[in-house]
Amino acid sequence: MTRKRSMAALAALCLCLGAAAGSGQVPEEKDMGAYLMVYHKDADHGLHMAISYDGYEFKALNGDKPVIAGDTIAEQKGIRDPHIFRGPDGAFYLSMTDLHVFAKQKGLRDTEWQRDGKQFGWGNNRALVLMKSRDLVNWSRANIRVDQLSPDLADIGCAWAPATAYDYEKQKLMVFFTMRHRTQKCKLYYCYVNDDYNKVETLPKVLFEYPKKDCEAIDGDITYADGTYHLFYCSHDGTAGVKQATSKGITGPWQYDSTYCDFERVGCEAPHVYKLIGQRKWILMYDIYRVNPHNFGFAETTDLKEFKNLGHFDRGVMRREGFSEQKHGAVVWLTKEEAKRLEERWP
Repeated sequence: MTRKRSMAALAALCLCLGAAAGSGQVPEEKDMGAYLMVYHKDADHGLHMAISYDGYEFKALNGDKPVIAGDTIAEQKGIRDPHIFRGPDGAFYLSMTDLHVFAKQKGLRDTEWQRDGKQFGWGNNRALVLMKSRDLVNWSRANIRVDQLSPDLADIGCAWAPATAYDYEKQKLMVFFTMRHRTQKCKLYYCYVNDDYNKVETLPKVLFEYPKKDCEAIDGDITYADGTYHLFYCSHDGTAGVKQATSKGITGPWQYDSTYCDFERVGCEAPHVYKLIGQRKWILMYDIYRVNPHNFGFAETTDLKEFKNLGHFDRGVMRREGFSEQKHGAVVWLTKEEAKRLEERWP
């Protein structure tokens, strides 16, 4: 096997499978038997988890109460947009937006936002939360102030929806997220972080910018399959919805595709793709934020080009037990033993 093909195979395991490459203590796809979903809820701004053994039916852990409270880990006393990734070392990497959108109502600050909304826009947070774990129970943590990485970033209007991938060309962990300067249009940015996942090593660079200058792209998610990287994101081009761009490299250049991948008539965001274990099928999951109560939508694909509508949670094959009104989810593979330990830890 050539070096290029070998790296592509490793990238496939980590990016589209949500699993780790390697042997020994690092599980491979054949070792996997369960799925872990992470999400947040507007009601508490904490980290929630749910377990599935088939990728279609998920059951809440901890009675749908947060397994990690947002006020214990975030500058704003609340987190949003959790993403979980399993690296080539077998460790779990959890990234979240440091933002509480109801902090004034909860008595956590005197203003609606941290800074003037007229100058910095909706939310206008400045920080990300990065956490690493071997067992999904004990975590290390770093609170990253993006606006303090460089004087050129002091005026950022937001740093949202971070996600993690592994760049096999550079052999580095990569965090990518939504960012804007003041109230300008949002773009997707990326930077590299150290192996301990507690320090940013490069300044953010543009990962993807929507081709129409008056529109924006948010909430990126990267999946690798058959030699191609697929960047799914939310396009704010008319009704907000899910589109994708493709590339042969993890940081681009990206080929824009104007086709919508979701099946919604109202706004949706936060796309995330996970592969079904042992099958050539992927599930595209997205947050339908314009429905009340909040719900997720799903689509299934065998080639990441054509999608079949699976409907919403509890309205088709996708089922949930013990939770509702979940927001901005992501899924990673587990072994059955890992899943059982979590169920024992948070029944």
